[in-house]
Amino acid sequence: MLRPDLDVVRRTVTSPIVTRFAPSPTGFLHLGHVVNAIYVWGLARATRGQVLVRIEDHDRIRSRPTFDSALLEDLLWLGFLEPDQTGSIIRQRERSGVYEAALTRLRTVARVYACDCSRTSFRGERYPGRCRDRGLAEGPGRGIRVQLEPGVAEAEDLRLGVIQQVPAEQCGDLLVRDRDGHWTYQFAVTVDDLHQRVTLVIRGVDLLSSTGRQVRLGHLLQQCGVADGPWPPHYLHHPLVMDDAGVKLSKSSGATGVRHLRATGVTPGEVIGRAAAAVGLLGSLRSVAARDVASLFEIAPRGL
Repeated sequence: MLRPDLDVVRRTVTSPIVTRFAPSPTGFLHLGHVVNAIYVWGLARATRGQVLVRIEDHDRIRSRPTFDSALLEDLLWLGFLEPDQTGSIIRQRERSGVYEAALTRLRTVARVYACDCSRTSFRGERYPGRCRDRGLAEGPGRGIRVQLEPGVAEAEDLRLGVIQQVPAEQCGDLLVRDRDGHWTYQFAVTVDDLHQRVTLVIRGVDLLSSTGRQVRLGHLLQQCGVADGPWPPHYLHHPLVMDDAGVKLSKSSGATGVRHLRATGVTPGEVIGRAAAAVGLLGSLRSVAARDVASLFEIAPRGL
């Protein structure tokens, strides 16, 4: 199923739908981002929900102001971002105090410890807990981890159904601040979703494995009083745009970049139509205006 049933969405997400478009300014927009915008704004408009815009620039090494401004310019050109929205955008680089306060509270309900491991010091995605009992002092060159207790974390995906994951086995103790002092994606996005009272997280299926660990972390943050919003949110993990080799598009995919397409004379509606067709939301290629993307979810063509 490429698109969720809107009746199911309305029955399942009983609180007002608040979702977000949250790009990282580490490159220019490409068709994969446009697909995400279609799902985010399309479902929000079809359900009279709200879209928040968040710039996830927690990675201060790879994030660039040039990409930040380009992302917003391309969103405006495509027709998704309204001019009066730009003043309400939050940027993670400006929220270090919020994350620091959340970490301080987290220490009261969970085991938090310093870690000097690099990714190359252990094999696979799962961190084996090497530094948990070493008693290392926190400081430069050392990350900070939170211990995740065993057990299943569960959430509902409006396209895929119930998601059940065991974060302690998937990733081990979660890194919340890296060895360079940067807040991690997993920590910053969970704090922000709680603070912004997000009720529906819409993102690519490549981030499906992050769901359980964010659900577990969010429960800990609620337990220590970081925020009292609804948790966990509902999720929708949508298909990805793949290249001819079957590989997910990256920000270096120039031929599918919005800037490149603009320069070659492609219209905003044609860009949106290409993105929608690439993931099966359109049966045949045609132009779709940003104001009309809700229609892609209102009636599902046969066979999809």
